[in-house]
Amino acid sequence: MYLTTLRRAAEPNQDLYSGLTRLTRLMDEAFGYPSNQTNGDSVSACWTPNVDVREDKDHLTITLDVPGVAPENVKISLENQVLTVAGEKHQASEQKDERWHRWERHYGRFERSFTLPSTVDAERIEATTDNGVLTVRLPKVEKARPREIQVKRG
Repeated sequence: MYLTTLRRAAEPNQDLYSGLTRLTRLMDEAFGYPSNQTNGDSVSACWTPNVDVREDKDHLTITLDVPGVAPENVKISLENQVLTVAGEKHQASEQKDERWHRWERHYGRFERSFTLPSTVDAERIEATTDNGVLTVRLPKVEKARPREIQVKRG
């Protein structure tokens, strides 16, 4: 499994980050990724939930922030050691007589994929959701768990 570590500066330079944000938006547009721009009377909504991946001696645990996503709108699949979490967040209502002043929350489909190590026991994967947090527990196979070997007197 490949992990990336995020390091934040103590006092970020806003000019640097605003430039990076602009560059990211330009790259997304150049390569055809949807952005959160208004197109006519609708908003193109593509979002990616934030994820934490942690490991202890018995499990890998993947935690995703999916506020407002109902459990029945989440699909988790495993194929060729790739775990995919996909789903959709529906907008509560869109009345034609409403006038929006600000639209910052994301709606629409999302998908995250993770390449799993061979030490995961695919038959025992469990997923739960609580207060907008989806937790996927991936137990390790017995032989992959660390164990202590006792030294005996000869």
